Amino acid sequence: MKSEKLPEGFTLHCPVPLGDHSTVQLAHGGGGRVMQGLIEGLFLPAFGGPSPRPSPGGKGGLAAIPHDSAVFEAGGARLALTTDSFVVSPLFFPGGDIGKLAVYGTANDLAMAGATPVWLSAGFILEEGLSMDVLRRVVESMAGAAAEIGARIVTGDTKVVDRGKGDGIFINTAGVGLVPAGVEISPARVRPGDAVLVSGDLGRHGIAIMSVRERLDFEGALESDCASLAGLVEELIRSGHEVHCLRDLTRGGLASALNEIARHAGVGIELDEAAIPVSEPVAGACELLGLDPFYVANEGRLAAIVPTEVAGRVLDVMQRHSAAPQPAVIGRVTRRHPGIVEAESVLGVSRILDMLSGEQMPRIC
Repeated sequence: MKSEKLPEGFTLHCPVPLGDHSTVQLAHGGGGRVMQGLIEGLFLPAFGGPSPRPSPGGKGGLAAIPHDSAVFEAGGARLALTTDSFVVSPLFFPGGDIGKLAVYGTANDLAMAGATPVWLSAGFILEEGLSMDVLRRVVESMAGAAAEIGARIVTGDTKVVDRGKGDGIFINTAGVGLVPAGVEISPARVRPGDAVLVSGDLGRHGIAIMSVRERLDFEGALESDCASLAGLVEELIRSGHEVHCLRDLTRGGLASALNEIARHAGVGIELDEAAIPVSEPVAGACELLGLDPFYVANEGRLAAIVPTEVAGRVLDVMQRHSAAPQPAVIGRVTRRHPGIVEAESVLGVSRILDMLSGEQMPRIC
């Protein structure tokens, strides 16, 4: 084959963000590969955090693998601690708002460690000129959401930035929860042979945000799934069925969450694509926009990894709870291809669901 020389001055541009950056990119907050690189390459070494990789065989200690909350003992109690920031645009969207999102999102991170949310903090960064009516609506929404989950907002902070420098309102939250005795839920407990479940249909939050932001009119109602998962997790724990790992499917969606688990636990995950619930409006919107619903953000859905022998009973518990509208067993954990997530189509064709390399939808949470 004849080799053609590129014209002088011609340069190739890759649309996928590369690993090394001299400035912060949107992808650093997208829940995918670039964000993981930031955490593991900068934050963990600087703050003295645990190694992100398990010991050989995937049998590292529970603290050796990153999770949605840090779990520790203090004064004889087992506590979970998490923090999060919310910069969603628009502030109000079908099915929720930034205040409700902040409370539920923090509570959900605690719940993924098996903790019952107890105390929350709320830090507000307000832009000069923000309507007091808007602020009041957000604060009242937060208060209502906290009361719903049985937690109290006990401390906070307020800062105001110049007009044009804050995009209305940003909210930072932290949460403390109590972990029941004997409850150990962590990616470190994932084992080959486990079953993978989801609590409901995927992609609603990201598509609801996009439809409002871009003024898109999709056929069928598209509301965010923004909701608390704490009650559902409490019910799973109360049932007594063994749960190895839980993960709420936020930025990067199902695919990114399972990739993190597979990588850090040293296992492979195989999914049955036809079993994964996606509503028709979301599927249609994703097809129109060129998105994969398995990567679209959710704010009220979780993935559960449990021993295969209890998967049916765990599914029964989910089916009886309002926070799990369409639960399903969607796959299995395997020894093969550790660190890889695969999805098999109805035609028997498998594809790799890799970590996101960029940012599909910024400012969604």
